[in-house]
Amino acid sequence: MARDIQITFDCADPAGLAAFWSEALGYQVQAPPPGFATWDQALDAWGVPPERRNDASAAVDPKGAGPRLFFQRVPEGKTAKNRVHLDLRAAPGLGGDERMAALETEASRLVAHGAVRVERQDPAPPLGAGHIVMTDPEGNEFCLD
Repeated sequence: MARDIQITFDCADPAGLAAFWSEALGYQVQAPPPGFATWDQALDAWGVPPERRNDASAAVDPKGAGPRLFFQRVPEGKTAKNRVHLDLRAAPGLGGDERMAALETEASRLVAHGAVRVERQDPAPPLGAGHIVMTDPEGNEFCLD
C-alpha cells in the first residue's frame, strides 16, 4: 500500500526554513486554512501568542506531487551530520562540464537565499557524475545532484 509521506525538519526558525526550501524546490509555504486570508489571522483567532507563532511551518508542492515538508521549532541545535539528506536533482540528463555548470548555477542561486556551499565532488568515471554538497541556513546537509 502506498502512503503519503511528510519530511520533518527540527529547527530554530521554521518560517525561515520553510521559505528557503520553498525557494530551493519550487514549493510554496502552505496556505492558511480555509476562512483565513493569512496565517496571522488564523493564529489570532486561535489565540496563539506572538512568541509561539514561529513554532511550526510547512512547505508544499504546488502540483501536489512531492511530499509536504514540515518544520518544527526545537530547543536544541544541530550537533552532527545528518544521516539522511535530500538530493536536489538540479541537472537531470546532463553530463560532464554541462552538468557541473548547471550545478554551479543552482549552487549560486541557493547561496543567495542562505545556503552554504561545502564542497564540490567532480565526476569520477565510470560511475560518478559529480555533485555539490551544501547546507541549508541551519546547517542541514543536502546535495545538488
